[in-house]
Amino acid sequence: MSIKRWASRVAVTLLAAGAVVGVASAPAQAAVPDKFGFLLWSGGFVTQAQPAGSTVVAGPPGRWTVTFPGQGIAGGVVHVTAVHDALANPPGRWCQADSWGVVGLNEVVKVSCYSPFGALDPTPGFSVQFSRSSGAPVGAGRYGYIHANAVCGIITQYNSAGFGNTCTHAGVGAYSVGFTAMGTPGPIDGGFQVTAVNGAVGARCKIAGPWTSSANGQFARIFCFNPAGALANTAFTVSYQYRRSLYGPVAPPNRFGYLLNQPPVGPASTNFNNLAAANGIVVFGPPVWTVRFPNIYSTAPSNTQVTAFGTTSHFCGLHKPWQPAGTAVDAHVNCFTNAGVPVNSGFLISHNSRA
Repeated sequence: MSIKRWASRVAVTLLAAGAVVGVASAPAQAAVPDKFGFLLWSGGFVTQAQPAGSTVVAGPPGRWTVTFPGQGIAGGVVHVTAVHDALANPPGRWCQADSWGVVGLNEVVKVSCYSPFGALDPTPGFSVQFSRSSGAPVGAGRYGYIHANAVCGIITQYNSAGFGNTCTHAGVGAYSVGFTAMGTPGPIDGGFQVTAVNGAVGARCKIAGPWTSSANGQFARIFCFNPAGALANTAFTVSYQYRRSLYGPVAPPNRFGYLLNQPPVGPASTNFNNLAAANGIVVFGPPVWTVRFPNIYSTAPSNTQVTAFGTTSHFCGLHKPWQPAGTAVDAHVNCFTNAGVPVNSGFLISHNSRA
């Protein structure tokens, strides 16, 4: 059976079953988010740090330790995106989360980055975000996340509707996730980000084609790959946002947005800017797409994450750090084949400010 037919059958089965597989207990009451942090590590320097004083320490080449002071808390999810620092012809690289956890009062995140075919890459360029939420959110929209192991056992999760999420291991490197009761009009609404979690070997994950948005919730397929471009099991994190920031709250932050490039740009329901402006692509790739988020530039720290979209082994990252364009923010995305060659690929992008 083809990957597409088989993945579609898994999604239909999950919907028909009422999304009851792998449900974990609902989280305890607290704030949204309880703790969070993000930063940009580019050119050997930390910028865009939330909170102030966040640090990056290099370990063995291609591995780093990120510390978010005062943000230590069990659980939560991490997302990481490679940043190529505007190399003229970048060979393609991706980054993943190795692990994260509490050290004293701090949250410590381990990050590794890889070049095509799986060699650790010491280039100091990535964007990383940590967040942990629980309890009922304040304001409109939908938000949830899952951290699952390599066979889709849920390690930690959040669901803004107060229900348990679901995760089904549908075959080698293939997963179906459901954010139960987080209903929207459909057929696809909001945005996703996915990050591989693997401290041993290189791995990467992506949203494998259009998801399903309905009154019952959000249901998506995830494919994960090894450095050879073959489907492979790995732990992962996935976050869903609908009219909320990628780390959970809304108003504040007062500046955030997300967009789907299928390509071309996806429907309006997958293109959101909380200052009521239409995001768009002002320069088309390959090799580089420039995504513009109007009106949301802020002097406060901000963070951008990118995830590839589609069923191939293509992967995507940031060509260089995001930057102001007047009152807008421009984010520059490049995507690559498994061999590191620039390619026309789908992607999801999310930009989120602290204030």
